[in-house]
Amino acid sequence: MSNIPTPLHRARTYEREQAVRLSAEERPLFHLTPLVGWMNDPNGFCYYQGQYHMFYQYHPYSTYWGPMHWGHAVSRDLLQWTFLPCALAPDTEADAGGCFSGSAVPLPDGRLMLAYTGVQPAGTFRRETQAQCIATGDGTDFVKSTRNPVITYNQLPDGFSEFDFRDPKVWLDSTGTYCMVVGNRHKDRQGTILLLKSRDGLDWQYIGEIDSSCCEYGMMWECPDFFKLDGKQVLIVSPQEMHAREEFHAGYGTVALLGDYDEARCAFTRQSVQPIDFGLNFYAPQTVLSPDGRRIMIGWMDNWETCKEAPRRHPWYAQMSMPRELFIRDGRLMQRPIREIEQMWKGTIRHDHVTVHTETTIEGISGRMLDMTVVLNANGSACRRFILHVAKDSSHAIEIRADLARGELVFDRSRGGSHRDIVHTRHVRAEVQNGVLTLRLLLDRESVELFINDGERVVTSLIPTPLSADGISFAADAPIAVSIEAHPLGQITKTC
Repeated sequence: MSNIPTPLHRARTYEREQAVRLSAEERPLFHLTPLVGWMNDPNGFCYYQGQYHMFYQYHPYSTYWGPMHWGHAVSRDLLQWTFLPCALAPDTEADAGGCFSGSAVPLPDGRLMLAYTGVQPAGTFRRETQAQCIATGDGTDFVKSTRNPVITYNQLPDGFSEFDFRDPKVWLDSTGTYCMVVGNRHKDRQGTILLLKSRDGLDWQYIGEIDSSCCEYGMMWECPDFFKLDGKQVLIVSPQEMHAREEFHAGYGTVALLGDYDEARCAFTRQSVQPIDFGLNFYAPQTVLSPDGRRIMIGWMDNWETCKEAPRRHPWYAQMSMPRELFIRDGRLMQRPIREIEQMWKGTIRHDHVTVHTETTIEGISGRMLDMTVVLNANGSACRRFILHVAKDSSHAIEIRADLARGELVFDRSRGGSHRDIVHTRHVRAEVQNGVLTLRLLLDRESVELFINDGERVVTSLIPTPLSADGISFAADAPIAVSIEAHPLGQITKTC
């Protein structure tokens, strides 16, 4: 037997050596980071044996993208995470170029199955290719199938790509059949999501296309998810090479397609399309069904443009978004922070019907770890513009400008401390509803997530502002009544 350590053993040894040197105080309070090194897409988000499992794209040896492994963490409340050993490393012929994104599904026999994209490295006169692989295990240690890759592009009709073929999302349907949606790029229709089925998770049959971009919403669709929610079927995709149109910004995006699904015919009928997040740092979301029936989504709090030259301030790079509960209202996909966040509330500061005009601070409202809701009462007010500053000091501020007359909000981190030549602003619809506009902000050290009108639209952003900049101020161009409820956040107190 060889004494040469495997890539997985080397990764796990490196993790153990590095973990003792890392301080929890450097990390966000409730956003998951990698144990060490680089993180991107959430993978294998599932509930298994009494815990939520989150795997993630991972390069332990550097804070920059590298050969992809799967990192691993578990939680009982989606806020406090415990790191487990690295789950997958590129160590077979089927995945020598990396273990790319995928999903996890608990099996009837008690094991956990991982479905992931294995990358075969480029060779002489040959591009890097992608195919789908399987591994099974006990939730900590996994064995890759000797039949990997179990799905290659040869099983697909003509016109589909062997180079852009990735990110399988697998589930078991009511008949015990394994179903998979996976991203691909078609030579004519561009970004597309394919459906495959299997009786055993190893032998797969191509069924058909769920939906495709037809060059309208990006040129490649990554990281699909497909689920029922409040009487609708939801298809989530993360397009590359988006053109700005409607409410979509250019570049990398996140899109929800809502419609109906005929399970017998495996036919999805699209009825509406909307962005999932309007912010500067959100990509590749994945969902899980919680034991109490909630559909919960989490995404990578970054994207492929903003991460390239971002400063590396810690021994780890990147974090996941706040987990969010999804629901449908008036035909629209809505999001709100998971209710478990209330366990982190360390008190309540409430100010009702405060009149705001010239820039002012309000007693007790400050901080960089905060859950704050601001309700603007526009009835009878001449106010056209309301300005909220967070992460503020004499030199810095993150600015949120609500134009009540136009029904538009501008999120602006131009004075957040960055000197990078990247996008720092987003314009988002934010309309007064029944006389009020509601803004809920979650601040967690180096990030802010803004939920507009109970999650009708969401803006996610990293903020490079020094942590000492913790001021919050309010201003308006004419007097307006404002109600504020703020909850400073801290560690959950564990009870016996």
